This record gives sequence, structure tokens and C-alpha cells, in this order.
Amino acid sequence: MRIYSTLAVLFLGLFFFSDLYGQSRRIERAERAYDAGEYYEAIDLYRDAYSAVSDRDMRAEIVFLIAKCYMKVSDIRQTENWFRRAVTLNIDNPEVYWYYGEALKMNEKYEEAIEQFNIFSELVPDDPRGETGIESSRLAMQWMENPTPYEITEVNFFNSRESDYSPAFANEDYSLVYFTSSRKDKGNSRHGATGEYFANIYESRKDRQGRWSTPSVLDNINSEFEEGTPSLNQGYTVMYFTSCKAVRRRNNGCQIYKATRRGDSWGSPEVIDLAPDTLVAAHPAISPDELTLYFVSDMPGGIGRKDLWKVTRSSITSPWGTPVNLGPEINTAGDEVFPYVHPDGTLYFSSNGHPGMGGLDIFRAARREDGGWFVQNMGYPVNSPADDFGIVFEKDIERGFFSSNRGRRSTDNIFSFYLPPLVFNVEGLVKDIDTEDILPGSSVKMVGSDGTITEVNTGEKGDFRFMLRPNVDYVFLASKDGYLTNKRGLTTRGVESSRDFSVTIDIQSFEKPIELPNIFYDFARWDLRPESLVALDELVETLNDNPHVTIELASHTDSRGGAAFNMELSQKRAQSVVDYLIDNGISPDRLVPAGYGKSRPRTVDERQASVYPFLPPGTVLTEDFIESLPTEEQVETAHQINRRTEFEVLSTDYE
Repeated sequence: MRIYSTLAVLFLGLFFFSDLYGQSRRIERAERAYDAGEYYEAIDLYRDAYSAVSDRDMRAEIVFLIAKCYMKVSDIRQTENWFRRAVTLNIDNPEVYWYYGEALKMNEKYEEAIEQFNIFSELVPDDPRGETGIESSRLAMQWMENPTPYEITEVNFFNSRESDYSPAFANEDYSLVYFTSSRKDKGNSRHGATGEYFANIYESRKDRQGRWSTPSVLDNINSEFEEGTPSLNQGYTVMYFTSCKAVRRRNNGCQIYKATRRGDSWGSPEVIDLAPDTLVAAHPAISPDELTLYFVSDMPGGIGRKDLWKVTRSSITSPWGTPVNLGPEINTAGDEVFPYVHPDGTLYFSSNGHPGMGGLDIFRAARREDGGWFVQNMGYPVNSPADDFGIVFEKDIERGFFSSNRGRRSTDNIFSFYLPPLVFNVEGLVKDIDTEDILPGSSVKMVGSDGTITEVNTGEKGDFRFMLRPNVDYVFLASKDGYLTNKRGLTTRGVESSRDFSVTIDIQSFEKPIELPNIFYDFARWDLRPESLVALDELVETLNDNPHVTIELASHTDSRGGAAFNMELSQKRAQSVVDYLIDNGISPDRLVPAGYGKSRPRTVDERQASVYPFLPPGTVLTEDFIESLPTEEQVETAHQINRRTEFEVLSTDYE
């Protein structure tokens, strides 16, 4: 019996170690596929290993790796599902919360994403990715609430069931487009990273009716392996592109090639030696002067996983120099990929490290005066919660194509974008400032900071209308016989969407004297108090807007005090106003000071009567009337109304 028991133990031990060996083999095969970048195949291998593993911690780790593989192949729904499972299994790795937050963000679940980023920040407070994730989620919600005016349309004539991406214009009238596609055409091999066929560069041409031809493989460029991301020079005679020589279970990296047009076809491609063939040198972007070549690489000396680099040369026939990293203003701890140089020199690229809406976002980078970079997210709807990348522009119009897997797709497609010209209009009214009556037949002159000067007359409803231009400051001056010219201003600077403005210009009749409000003096003094200067500065502006008028500055006192004293005091007060106007550039020839003391009591108008019901309209505020008022407060109010400074237009023909 002892012999049989020993044999049983040995048998169970062999079975246990055989099972462990089988598990180890499965995991090892999956890891080799993952390390070689064959994420699509690694998913099946990890899932196979998961079904054979019983240890909870090991199962949690495998679930985490499966989720990362789904993120690599841009299957955003499965990415979220598997990271959620990893969190549920309580994997002992705080990064799972950051990854789960990123997955939620890519599925437009920004509030839930913020919760996960907060957990990650609490567990790893020194890692900036948590705060960046929170900031990105909040910005994404703001961008979606306030979209840019870009119009986005899926380009069905380029797209297939497989991935189509990275378009490039290939001639001057933009009727020829090259793009990358993994549709089945040249060769039957599938890529271990995506599960799709090896990508090739295709072309499509637009005819005179605006119809695009069926895409076809570009001759002399494509091989049995992976080619894509074309970039052409300004003359469309030289093309740079990426080629990746895939070998099973080996990460052979990618290299950049150059081809020169020979007549109507492309010559044999030549490799540009930028990095060892085991590393990535991909996504070329040639500058308009052809002296700088931007590209993506994971070579040593970088900042993140994949960075933007550049090489330069002194002339188009000179060799390329040593690669230079674009630095931390461009590159992050994440991936910066798919650079593109606009014909005006602006750099565009995609990143999942800068604050964005989810996945890869497209960014605009412009040089500052100090040589640094100003990086700006292009916002929604160019960007989305999914991957957005591979943008290309026409030269003089904000129009072109880009790539995206938006719409919960796992494949990339090409979209067009167009920024309609900004349209600004202004509609306005000219009204009498006292009666609020509309004033038909008024003249309105529009003066723009761009040199624009246009003049119209108001219609029967006192209205006017102008078309405006972007990034211009405008002044509108309204005038009418018997009225002082007045103005209003507005600007279209910084306004990023089309808009209609409205303006009302109130103008003042000078058929009767015009009171200057808030002109104050100390008792029995003629020195202007500081609070009077606001009203006087407005008078300076009015006189500058009406350079042909001459005016009388009249000062009035109340009825208290002697007549001679009040007359002298009011004259000095009127003179102090004139002196201030002269000091501020108004010609003395246009100004007449006059002191009337208490000789001209005020007649109550409709506006004053509405404010002070105890003063009937048309009442002259004589000393007898004021003394008849029942309260001291009413008496003081009436005296205050009499104490005033006015101006009256004497002529309108001053030269």
C-alpha cells in the first residue's frame, strides 16, 4: 500500500508541475508577442493564459495586460471593460486607476474618469498624470459645450472597412491625395499589432465634377511589409514615408524612406538613416523650405514613449544632421506622433500626453519670440474622445483632412474639416438721448482700424447695418443736424465664431442748453473737485468729436447769497471749466465762459419731474417757489438743481 501511496503522490506532483509549466509557457508566449508589439495576437494569448490560471493575483495581472493590449489596438469599448475588471479584481498596481480613467475619458465618461484620476493621485501624489487627467476631463467638457466653428464630415470615398489614415496632398490643386490604408490589396499578411492587413500607401484623384476615383495602390513605393504616413515637399516632387519591416516575434522598428518623382512615377525609395533599425523612426514631416525633417522616434535621449524629433540641413542637397529632440514644451511622458508642417510653418502633431479630450488629440504649435513653443489643443469637434491624428491643410484655406477612430470604432477613418469664414454684422439704432425717439435720416460713419471708412444714413426706423471684418476695432459716429455727434465702439478681435452685434447710439440735441452732470465745487469756491473730472473728460471727447462747434460754458448758483457775490463766483467757476478744457487740448477760440449767478433759475423738465414728483414739469425754480416747499429736504433738492454748469452751442462753423 505504501508503494501505491508514493506513486499517487508522485503522479499528483508531476501533474501540478506540468500544469504550472503549461501556464508559464502560455504567459511567456503572450509576453513575447506583447514585447514585439503584436498586441492583437497577444490578446488571444493572454486570454488563453487567463483561462488556465487559478491564482487570483496572476489573473488580475493578466486582465490588466489584456486591457493594455486593447488600448494599444484602439478598441475603446473593450479597453474600458477590461480595465474595469482589473479594478474589480483589486490588482496591486495603482496605475490601473490612471488607465481606467483614460479608458473612461476615451468613452466620453468624463465625470467617472475624474473619480479614477483622483484615486490615482491619492495613491501616487508625485505622479503628474493624475492631475493632467483631471484637467483634461474638465477641459474636454468645456470644449464640447463650446465647440469651435469647424465643420467635420466623414470622407466615405476614401474609407474602407479597414483602417484609412494619414492623408497628404500630392499636387498643387489638391485634386490628388495619398493616404495610408490597411485594406486587402497588396499581399495577404496580417499585422500582429492590429490584426489588419499590412498598410500601404494609396492614391485617389478628383475629376472635374468633383468625384474622387476608387483608391489604388501607389506604384513603386509599397512592399510586402508596412508603408504609410506620406509627406511631400512644396513642389510635390519628393516624398518621405514610413516603412516597417515586420518579422514575427521581433520588433524590427521602422525607418523613413525618401522617393523622388521621375516624370509621372516615383523612383526607387532610399532609406534615410536616422535611428537603428530596431528602433522607431517614423511619421516624417518635411518643412516648406525642405531644410527641416520632423519625425517620431523612441530612440534614447527622449522624454516619453515616443517623441517628436527633427534633423536639419543647410541646403536641400546637403546631408541631414544629428537628430534633435523637440524638448519638453512639445514632448511629454506619453506619445507625440504624426507631425505635420503647415505651408505657413506652423507645426501640428498628435499627443496623448498633453491635456486632451481622450486618446490622441491634434495640437497646434507655433514658435514664440523667445524660440519656445506655444502649444494649443485644436478643441472640439476636430478632436474627440477617441484618437485624432494625421492632419493636412490646404495652403490658403482652413480646410483639409485628418484621421480619427471616433464614433466607437476600432478602425481609423479619414474626415474632412472646414472652417467657414467668419461673418460679422452690426445692426444699430440712432436715438435722441433725452426723448428716446428714433432718428431717421441720421448719418452714421464706420471707421475701422484696418483703414475702412463707410458711411450710411439711417432708415425710417432710425436703423443702420454694416458688415464687419475679423480682428478689427471699429468706431461708429452718428450725427444729425441740430445734434452733437456721438460715437460707440466695438471690436471683432479674438471673436472666434460668426456673430451679429447690436449698437445703439444716443445723440444730444443742442436746441437748448445741455447740463454737465456731476460738476462739484466746495462751498463758496471755484476750484474743481476731483469727482468733476469724469464729466469734463467726456466733454473734451464730445468737443473732439464735434470739431466745428463753439460753445458757451455757463455756471449757475442757487438763490442764496448776494447777487454780486454769486455772479462773481459763477464766472470764476465757468472760467475754471474753460481752463480745464484748454489744458486738455481744446482751442480757447471755441470756448466762452459765462457766469449767471442766480439770475437764471432752472425750469423743471419731464425727466426731473419723474425723479422728483414734488416738482411739476415746467415749473421755474424761483426763490419764492422754493421757499414754498413744505420740507427742508425738498428745499435743498431744488437749490441743488439750480446749482449747475451747462454748455450751449453758439455756432457750428468753426474752422
